[in-house]
Amino acid sequence: MHKTADQIAPRYSTRLSRDRDHVLKAWIALILWLIVIAIESTTYLSSQQTSRILYPILHFLFGINYAQFEPWHHFLRKCGHVFGYALLSILLFRAWRETLPSPLGLRWTPRWAAIAVFGTSLVATLDEWHQSYLPSRTGTYRDVILDTSAGILAQLAIFLYYKRRQKRLAGV
Repeated sequence: MHKTADQIAPRYSTRLSRDRDHVLKAWIALILWLIVIAIESTTYLSSQQTSRILYPILHFLFGINYAQFEPWHHFLRKCGHVFGYALLSILLFRAWRETLPSPLGLRWTPRWAAIAVFGTSLVATLDEWHQSYLPSRTGTYRDVILDTSAGILAQLAIFLYYKRRQKRLAGV
């Protein structure tokens, strides 16, 4: 029996997924999250605006004064970065996994993870660049590093999840 090159070494497929519903759902979720990130990048969610919301809440719940609030406010905003860009990385991974399926039926490949991390870094860079033009915002490379790191950690979590799942299904 004669085997084709794809049967011998089917590393990556360039064929697009045929299940359009899954592809569409994955890309819609990603686009909606990109819209959320774009809105968060405006003056409406600058540090001054979020402090108007968060300070009364934290003051009421914990009785903290404004001097105590500032480090917590900074911490909560950075947690928002980590959550937002980790989720972006997961959604990018999912969208590319659905769009460019593995010929071997794999649930994780370095290809999808790399595209997701690159996309996360690109969006973070564009977001900070946009903020550098707004008087009430500051664009900083440190946030790009934080956001990209969150994307890398999300990909590591996805990898470990599927590795553990694979061992469980194998009965190890």
